[in-house]
Amino acid sequence: MTNKTKQAFGTWPSAISAELITKAAPSLNFLQSHNDSLYWVEGRPWDAGRSVIMRRDGQGLISDLLPAPFSHSSKVHEYGGMAYAVDDSHLYFVNAVDQCIYQLALDEGQNPVSITKPGSRFADLVIDQARQHLIAVCEIHHEDREPENTLVSISIANGEIKTLASGADFYAYPRISPDQKKLCWIEWQHPNMPWDSTQLWQANISADSLTDKTLVAGRAGTDKQEAIFQPSWSPDNQLYYVSDKNNWWNIYRADGQIVLSKEVEFATPLWQFGMSTYDFIDANTIGCLWTQQGLWHSGFIDIATGGLTQTDNQYSSLGAACCHQGQLYTVAGAASLANQIVGINPEGKLKSVYAPSTLALDEADIAQPQSTLFPNDGNSFKNSDHNPQVHAFFYPPTNAQYQGMDNELPLVIALCHGGPTGATDSGLNLKIQYWTNRGFAVVDINYRGSTGFGRTYRQALAGTWGIADVEDTQLAIAYLAEQHKIDPERCLIRGGSAGGYTVLSALTFTDTFRAGASLYGIGDLETLATDTHKFESRYMDSLIGPYPERRDIYLERSPIHHAEGLNCPVIFLQGLEDKVVPPNQAEMMVKLLQDKGIKVAHVTFPDEGHGFRKAKNIIKAMESELQFYQEVFNLQAKA
Repeated sequence: MTNKTKQAFGTWPSAISAELITKAAPSLNFLQSHNDSLYWVEGRPWDAGRSVIMRRDGQGLISDLLPAPFSHSSKVHEYGGMAYAVDDSHLYFVNAVDQCIYQLALDEGQNPVSITKPGSRFADLVIDQARQHLIAVCEIHHEDREPENTLVSISIANGEIKTLASGADFYAYPRISPDQKKLCWIEWQHPNMPWDSTQLWQANISADSLTDKTLVAGRAGTDKQEAIFQPSWSPDNQLYYVSDKNNWWNIYRADGQIVLSKEVEFATPLWQFGMSTYDFIDANTIGCLWTQQGLWHSGFIDIATGGLTQTDNQYSSLGAACCHQGQLYTVAGAASLANQIVGINPEGKLKSVYAPSTLALDEADIAQPQSTLFPNDGNSFKNSDHNPQVHAFFYPPTNAQYQGMDNELPLVIALCHGGPTGATDSGLNLKIQYWTNRGFAVVDINYRGSTGFGRTYRQALAGTWGIADVEDTQLAIAYLAEQHKIDPERCLIRGGSAGGYTVLSALTFTDTFRAGASLYGIGDLETLATDTHKFESRYMDSLIGPYPERRDIYLERSPIHHAEGLNCPVIFLQGLEDKVVPPNQAEMMVKLLQDKGIKVAHVTFPDEGHGFRKAKNIIKAMESELQFYQEVFNLQAKA
């Protein structure tokens, strides 16, 4: 082993460029199986942010099904999700530009043909084979009121649309039974989010209507709420679903009997349509994914006995479960492995079937996540019945060629995930490695409110958003400082969306951090409550309090109203097409800092919404943020 060059933390040369990140590892999601083929969606930042639908056929041949410029993307709920379906001869998908459903003949080299007309948005497509219809979630926007969401049936032959279910504020997971006789779905009402309280329904389905509508789960009219995730039909027409009614997201049958009771989570927060954590190998075997203490696992459940066989492998980040030809397929990653599609058989044998990453890095350049639990004995835990511990992953500065100077501790970046009900995991994240390889430490925090630690932990942020999450970031920094792993005088904080609100709150109401980065973050809660999209328009009822009844709390916790406390540099990165967190949020905060004479940067992207998809914009955002930190801390690399 050669001696490393000593150089100040935060100034190390790195081969992990922003451009490399956009090219090395496309996103993979939404696996589906039909006949002998496996399908998925691949996001390509380098191709103008296009999302393409891929197929691996029975001979192992992999092909791209969407001709440019078509791109798979739904704008329902603004976050979209799965919006395609396949049968023996055709692919049906929602196109990004016009939100119309298109039909593409497989293996004929033809261009897609539109089935629907512009004006409606669609998501969560399934094929009603018996009646040659598509079933979908439909969203229609109005100028004078909030969007209307329904379940619809769409004739493949002529595009005629008929409403199957209406009246609820939101719908998801329409799924047809294998015998084509029943339809199930979940629905929920304001002010709930889908991880708060949902209902599972089923009904008999005909060509244009539903009959014998029956509530399966959801405890209508009771104070006992449960959040239902991913209803699915088994091959023998039995309905299953995931519920958190015992505090943990476990799998149940339609009769209410639990399949397996375990203090782990077989679900994730439903931010996008079509999210999947389990599927059926056969009528008696479930292939499944679950998360425990921030780490993902895979295995198989024997339905008859409730026995679980865990498949041990190297992957700790798993998603998009799909069973295909007797195997569980999933998007899998690990601390040193970029996401790929792997198949796992019930005996635990694993094979990789698609690994698109072109990443070629020295293992010595990759920071390994250190799972960290730190205590919280603060006031905000006193009324909570869960274990007062907060989870995070710590990444030390790591570079094959460089180390810090003698007696120097590294700068640290505290990462605040979005949601706030999101979660971080330990899979390879090049946007973290971008920092650690340059000599920054990173702590990625699953603060209270995060998913993966039970319903109680998820709801620990209720009424305390802007307090408990901020407290947890402070505690993470204090804990790491006590361990002499970071320099407590050189702490940064960054986050996007809800994480951006945590950033601005931490910078305004505490003195822990010296600078921060808000990516499409929130500075004015009141403005957001009246200006955001339908899906999240009542989200803050639980996180803050009902508006306008508790307007006082909205003002009290909004950084924009406490200019006296915000006295450090901030960089704002914002898409100008963002409908979730409108650009005025960043604009107001930038003006506040400018008026105070505090260093501020405002980087905007006219062609981006909530999050950045295009390579040129991702590169600009990351390089601008690095330059900002270099200026703030006078980080001068040696020539």
